[in-house]
Amino acid sequence: MATISRLDSRDPDFDAKLTTLLAFDAEQDEAIDSAAARILKQVRAEGDAALVRLTREFDGVQINQAAELEIPRSEWFKALSELPLAQRHALEAAAERVRTYHAHQIQNSWSYTEADGTRLGQQITALDRVGVYVPGGKAAYPSSVLMNAIPAKVAGVSEVVMVTPTPGGHRNAMVLAAAAIAGVDRCFATGGAQAIGALAYGTATVPAVDKIVGPGNAYVAAAKRRVFGVVGIDMIAGPSEILIICDGKTSPDWIAMDLFSQAEHDELAQAILLCPDASYLDAVERSINKLLPTMPRADIIRASLRDRGALILVRDLNEACTISNQIAPEHLEVSLEEPEAWLPHLRHAGAIFMGQHSSESLGDYCAGPNHVLPTSRTARFSSPLGVYDFQKRSSLIHVSQAGAQTLGKIAAELALGEGLQAHAASATYRLTTPSDK
Repeated sequence: MATISRLDSRDPDFDAKLTTLLAFDAEQDEAIDSAAARILKQVRAEGDAALVRLTREFDGVQINQAAELEIPRSEWFKALSELPLAQRHALEAAAERVRTYHAHQIQNSWSYTEADGTRLGQQITALDRVGVYVPGGKAAYPSSVLMNAIPAKVAGVSEVVMVTPTPGGHRNAMVLAAAAIAGVDRCFATGGAQAIGALAYGTATVPAVDKIVGPGNAYVAAAKRRVFGVVGIDMIAGPSEILIICDGKTSPDWIAMDLFSQAEHDELAQAILLCPDASYLDAVERSINKLLPTMPRADIIRASLRDRGALILVRDLNEACTISNQIAPEHLEVSLEEPEAWLPHLRHAGAIFMGQHSSESLGDYCAGPNHVLPTSRTARFSSPLGVYDFQKRSSLIHVSQAGAQTLGKIAAELALGEGLQAHAASATYRLTTPSDK
């Protein structure tokens, strides 16, 4: 039997209970943060020597020099050619869908010219080099390769450098095959905080990058926090989340399995269902208990549902949308007969899956939109990973002689008000005087 909280929005203490349910201590573990800091310091000071030593220590990879960490492209393409056809076709189909979707996100430079000839605009350029971290410890994630590397290449990034741990020297064939399909340029068999340090600071073997993206364990997250500013990062992701709004007309087995799909990630994952039909919540709870014993990761799912899951009875679908916006979930399933009608009411979510057939798992692998999403209520102010994360904007300002006469006077007035005489002089020097005519 699974234990999952049952909440009712009509209860006077509902808000307090919901706040407790959503509470997640995202504070850094001091021991982990200190360890990450020590590792980064070693990599920054010693470069390849530290990278080799730490990779031997933490990954059990028996190497003597850093050059042995690079996985040659020939090995990626060999892995691709040797994959079972079904796996290869699935990877290729997913990659094509991800590439097609992200092509729509490309931003272009623009400008406009004012009446006096002054031209203003924005120039869009891609980052030069990006690092992609791909987990490879307890599990390997070829889908992460596709979701992180493809948008970078679509954006026009010249070089994508992938790092992935290979415990005991084992290299995952699907991860390498995904690197070949996604257009990765270089790949290194190293992980953890030491890999983040190598990407951020550079070593003789691993080139320094401009931005690091991709998920990782607590040490990787701590290292990414610390190198931010030296390089850009995508985000610090928390536990996976799913919130489902259902009108009670979807198969309760489907909804139970959708809740499982995120709960199986780890014990801290969160799975919540909102519905105005109490009898339907009963049916979903029965499905949970029926299906849970069939799950290989049943113990993880059970702990996740017990500690952070909930079936919530709401007054109506309007209230469900209000609660959803408060939660700002990573994944939001709108399992309603007319989901489009409710979109204007839903403001905060990483990804919105509309209709009974849009299971969250399709978004994880092959729908096309990115599966790197904001968690822990950060969807209130951030967005999924996309092409725009690998492009940057430069303002363009080309002031004409006529424009300098108008703007110079405005700038000088404001500069003098701030007590910055050189600023004012810089603007007024360009004003036309009678002697200039």
